[in-house]
Amino acid sequence: MNPRRALAVMLAAALVACSRPEGETVKLPEHQAQRGDEPPVLVNRVSPVGYPPALLARGIEGKVVLRLFVDTLGRLSPDSTQLAESSGYPAMDSAALAAVAEFRFAPALRNGVPVAATFLQPVHFRHPQAGGTTP
Repeated sequence: MNPRRALAVMLAAALVACSRPEGETVKLPEHQAQRGDEPPVLVNRVSPVGYPPALLARGIEGKVVLRLFVDTLGRLSPDSTQLAESSGYPAMDSAALAAVAEFRFAPALRNGVPVAATFLQPVHFRHPQAGGTTP
């Protein structure tokens, strides 16, 4: 693995560790997943997702799942973004969808070669006073 890719993976792992429950991973769709596949990796150092102020004030937490598509360079296709699973709170869903334009990814890999991929990306909203972290 080249040093730049290794750094991106380490940074993404740190971000993912803070934003996902232990053991939860992003997977390529089952019909595409093969041995040697690696999903796209979120490389933002800081989450671009804003916690809706009214929900934060009320201590409401939740999870939104987005269906995203990235090309072989890791560029997100905003037109393909879909809400795969609602949090049950329209403001939370909207905040996750609005932040998509700021998401940055390392591309998916198949046997070490970048490939385009559609995948599910969870966005967790955890209230800081409840022992969680902000998105």
